Amino acid sequence: MRYNEFMAPLKTICVYCGSSDDVPAVYYQAAEALGRALARRGQRLVYGGGSTGLMGAVADAVLQQGGEVIGVIPEHFYTPQLTHHRLQRLEVVPDMHTRKARMAQLADAFIALPGGYGTLEEFFEIITWAQIGLHRKPIGLFNFQGYYTHLLAFVHHAQQEGFIFAEHRALFVDAAEAEALLDALEAYEHPGGVERWLRETP
Repeated sequence: MRYNEFMAPLKTICVYCGSSDDVPAVYYQAAEALGRALARRGQRLVYGGGSTGLMGAVADAVLQQGGEVIGVIPEHFYTPQLTHHRLQRLEVVPDMHTRKARMAQLADAFIALPGGYGTLEEFFEIITWAQIGLHRKPIGLFNFQGYYTHLLAFVHHAQQEGFIFAEHRALFVDAAEAEALLDALEAYEHPGGVERWLRETP
């Protein structure tokens, strides 16, 4: 069944993304495009509360279009240099684990923009939580200009080798444009049966 057929609409989107300023300008364009698209659709952004890199860019784009942004930042990043100070709402939490859990609690869906280790860790963790039945929310990978093409190839290889079941691959969608990705999240159909590996464990 479609995610939003009998469930609440996608009002709040959690975005994972890089915080480094030392990346090509084209990736800022991806973050800004996503931020503008969220604001146009009236969707709230929840993210890590930072002001640098793509984190700052996506938040700024939402704010510039009159949208709403919630930041969730751990105490050790809560500094004048790293914190975004123009958000409508900023939550300061004790640690990274609490941050991720809180963002997941607030969100109706998840998107990974281009990023590094932290972005990948958050993306795969939220997929894993879906795999073991902790949530049924849509997850999207923003494959802007092919940034995640090699990652998608790896996931396909892992599926072919039997480490990922087909229904687990179906737990996330991907697209190369912001509007297309948001459309895919709205149309998301939960694959069902994702907990079968629990039953198959000896």
